[in-house]
Amino acid sequence: MDSLSSLSAIENILYFQAGFGVLANMFLLVFYVFIILGHRPKPMDVISCQLTFVHIMMFLTGENFWLADIFESLNIENDFKCKATFYTKRVMRGLSICITCLLSVFQAVMISHRNSFLAKFKHKLKKYMINALFYIWSFNLSFSSNLIFYVSGFNNMSQNNQLKVTKSCSLLPMNYIIRGLILTMTTSRDMFLVGVMLTTNAYMVIILHRHQRQCKHLHSMSHLRASPEKRATQTILLLVVFFVVMYWVDFIISSMSVLLWMYDPVIMIVQKFVVNAYPTIIPLVQMSSDKRIINVVKTGILSATRFFFKT
Repeated sequence: MDSLSSLSAIENILYFQAGFGVLANMFLLVFYVFIILGHRPKPMDVISCQLTFVHIMMFLTGENFWLADIFESLNIENDFKCKATFYTKRVMRGLSICITCLLSVFQAVMISHRNSFLAKFKHKLKKYMINALFYIWSFNLSFSSNLIFYVSGFNNMSQNNQLKVTKSCSLLPMNYIIRGLILTMTTSRDMFLVGVMLTTNAYMVIILHRHQRQCKHLHSMSHLRASPEKRATQTILLLVVFFVVMYWVDFIISSMSVLLWMYDPVIMIVQKFVVNAYPTIIPLVQMSSDKRIINVVKTGILSATRFFFKT
């Protein structure tokens, strides 16, 4: 009884996390759409807008949100529901790591020294960005398609052979070669992207350190503190480090579960919490570091306060 009540309490936390994450990302998405449509957006705004949309979809396709209830209310076949939601979740997970990596690479290009190798790409960032996003979406849509054949609605009759991954969905039995091949492909992709992120992060740290030393030498520390490039770089550094930590926790849990062909309900909940942690935290970090968003929030609060006192 105690274990059931504790599981229920943890699930309530997941509901709160998902609800809060969707609201925060929706606010950020609306902000970026207005910036892109109505003003002169920065190259990073388009990438951040894509990442925000991906994170909203990650929450909506999760088991702990209302999209799962909509499937049930429409009486959609459980098998199709599982294939659609599982495929979408895997695509969004892949897009999240790819777009985070792209954000890190582009920021490294943006702050690179004019004499460096990366500087020649600065003037063509918009063109490269659109092409990169197109290839990233195409790659992830095709990369995760193989899992559709191994996902099914959970069947109590073959409970021993299926790996239950949600309350109503499971992975069908697959031989060790296919299982190892899928795991190797996914691991290779993710390891490469994490390696690129860590490399660009190290490059940005070196540039910031050199910039800080130069500013100290020129007695202009105030310019360094006020630099938008520095704030943006520090934000991306923080996001990438947090993402890599959360990714490795998720990767270890997922890999062990697939290799051992066993999922524990408590471990499943912990994994969901870890997977949702990054898309929940990222909008808060972006809001607190982007002066444009801070100004919008301040303006909104002032307008609401004036309206309240007038009435």
